[in-house]
Amino acid sequence: MIRLPPTPLFVQALGLVVATLIAAQFAAVAVIFNLPPPPPEVYTVADVVQAVRLESPTQSREGRDLTSREATAPPALTTQGRRRLQFRAAVAQALRLAPSDIVVAQGGPRIIAVGEAGPGRRPPVDHEAPLLMGDFRLAVHQPDGRWLVVQPKSAFGIDPWQQRVLLILAIAALAVSPLAWWFARRLAAPIAALAAGAERLGRDPSAPPLSLRGSAEVTAAVKAFNEMQERLRHYVDDRTSMIGAIAHDLRTPLTRLRFRIEATPDDVRGKLAADIDQMEAMVSATLAFVRDATSPGQRVKLEIASLMETIMDEAAETGADSSAEPSDRVVVDGDPVALRRLITNLVDNALKFGSAARGRVFTEAGMAVVEIADNGPGIAEDQIERAFEPFRRLETSRSRDTGGIGLGLAVVRAIARGHGGDVTLRQAAGGGLAARVRLPLALTGVKPGEDVSVPNQA
Repeated sequence: MIRLPPTPLFVQALGLVVATLIAAQFAAVAVIFNLPPPPPEVYTVADVVQAVRLESPTQSREGRDLTSREATAPPALTTQGRRRLQFRAAVAQALRLAPSDIVVAQGGPRIIAVGEAGPGRRPPVDHEAPLLMGDFRLAVHQPDGRWLVVQPKSAFGIDPWQQRVLLILAIAALAVSPLAWWFARRLAAPIAALAAGAERLGRDPSAPPLSLRGSAEVTAAVKAFNEMQERLRHYVDDRTSMIGAIAHDLRTPLTRLRFRIEATPDDVRGKLAADIDQMEAMVSATLAFVRDATSPGQRVKLEIASLMETIMDEAAETGADSSAEPSDRVVVDGDPVALRRLITNLVDNALKFGSAARGRVFTEAGMAVVEIADNGPGIAEDQIERAFEPFRRLETSRSRDTGGIGLGLAVVRAIARGHGGDVTLRQAAGGGLAARVRLPLALTGVKPGEDVSVPNQA
């Protein structure tokens, strides 16, 4: 099967505009040819004479109402046609005035005779009587020198012919709407899929490459995106593997050092052994971190509040002061083992540097928020960001029993960012430190009764 090259987005957008315009024109022409023409507005001599005599709005039989007003001068004339002279003479005869006292100025269509109105438009008057069609102004000279001007009333509403034009436009818009909708979706679908793929990559760095079809620009963007994703994956894997190799190779000289300190004096041997134990603990923690980073677990729908409650209950069973606030069901897409380790590290930190751990889970701005707070001394504002650095221990005792290795928060941040979220530290309102982890909610909603994972062991 021959695959045609992708069409540029500019060409597709231009095609959408042209196709929509052509379809709208066809629809408008079809409606115009199928609608009857609008009837003319016809005014007779009797209509005008009645308006002059009543000097008030007068209803016309074939046009708009006629109104009259006084003016100091008659309307300006253009040319005196034969039919205008006939109409003026007929009005002057009906009013018993001289023709020179009547001025007729046409403001719209021409003055016509009845026979020129066309089939189906003949007004119910004598065919010999002259008529006015459309807008006009007729002025009658008054005895006091002023002029009484009669003209059709201004239309503030929508005339029948205007209603027909609006109907034509509405029908044309309805006719082309499905075509425009189909074209617009065809243009937007690849871009929306590219955005969804980028969002999926932010949640899961090991997500498969994107496979999209679309315009030439979208295809080029997808190709560049996949290449960038592959380079980043290689870059991270290479650096992680290098760190793992270094940590692994450090075990050999540490083992040799352990044997060699046996010959040192007793007062020095204890300090050297403590340093070697600490270095071995750091190497082991580094290897564990590298192992978890290079072997990500399968992402599943996970009920994060239940997971936190389980970890809090396990800590309480050992005698620790840990508790979790009741919360609604909050589901995320994640690696159960990694997220369990994330929460466990935060709970351990809260119990280690404070004396209690208080947890809660809630949603905020489309994100799941896991908050673990303690009642310890907290961390200075200028030290908060440094607490996330690997092997950074802000506890000054340098004891592994109180200070740890210094990878706990670094692991938490790596796991959170690997799931498309992040972690922050802040001073709690009632004292102590609060760690807040934000994780994206599950991409698709969880139906009632649908199974979600809650791991029971690390």
